[in-house]
Amino acid sequence: MRKSWKAAAVLAALLVGLAVGVAPGWWVIGHGTITEAAANGLPEEMPAFFRAAGKSLAHLAGDPDRWKNREATFLKSTESPNHFLDMEDLEGNELPPDRFKGMQLMTRLRHDPDKTGLLPYAIMEGYDKLMVAFYDYRQEPGNPAVSMKCIVYAGTLAHYTTDAAMPLHTTRDYDGKRVNGKMIQKGIHAKVDGFPEKNKFTPEEVCRGLEAHPLDDVWAAVNKFIKESHTHIDKCYELDAAGAFDKPTDDSRAFIMSRCRAGAQFTMDVWYSAWLKSAKLPPHY
Repeated sequence: MRKSWKAAAVLAALLVGLAVGVAPGWWVIGHGTITEAAANGLPEEMPAFFRAAGKSLAHLAGDPDRWKNREATFLKSTESPNHFLDMEDLEGNELPPDRFKGMQLMTRLRHDPDKTGLLPYAIMEGYDKLMVAFYDYRQEPGNPAVSMKCIVYAGTLAHYTTDAAMPLHTTRDYDGKRVNGKMIQKGIHAKVDGFPEKNKFTPEEVCRGLEAHPLDDVWAAVNKFIKESHTHIDKCYELDAAGAFDKPTDDSRAFIMSRCRAGAQFTMDVWYSAWLKSAKLPPHY
């Protein structure tokens, strides 16, 4: 019996280690909280059905992580790079506004696109899908299939915009860093990802005081937002070294809340911009 108990304990420890190793950005409830917060702050000029869809948008924001299920082998391999961008691998180069040309740039720099990440393209492709769906809504506001796809596209888009707010999704040092040949602070990624969920952040506090703003150049805004997020990496490591993610402090809570609010603001702005741009689209065919 004692040996069986020990074996079970070892297995449990391995499973916990595996879970940490594949921890999704913000964890699914964190993504949902930030996404619902974004929906709560939308202006009245956006469609009522969309503003009322906060709970549905929150659920759908978790789908891109669900698509990385290890049994969904074809989907997982193409989906995984969409969640991050290791800024260091760009070596100071600006990304071109085309996924395949961006991959060519990474290859020329001798970096594997799968390892460097393709997050900006996932955001822009999601934005375009939503923009086109909003155009259809303007043409057929009474068609339930159209309003449904607007919510689906906006929800999955929100996963990537909120991933971009998490600083560790912008660096090679996403789960520990090497100092004098030794890896330190392994496990930091899961601590940051899980903070909103474990500390029960609510959509109401995340969205408080936020208002949507149109983005003149969405591609430029995406890259600017990711670069800004990248500047907070040192703060993540500083707070972790102080134990402030294990035992939350006012400083660590304020820091993570600021990143959640940044994610909600950015998500709201991208949705709102897709709605405004949809009014200017030419017919599809």
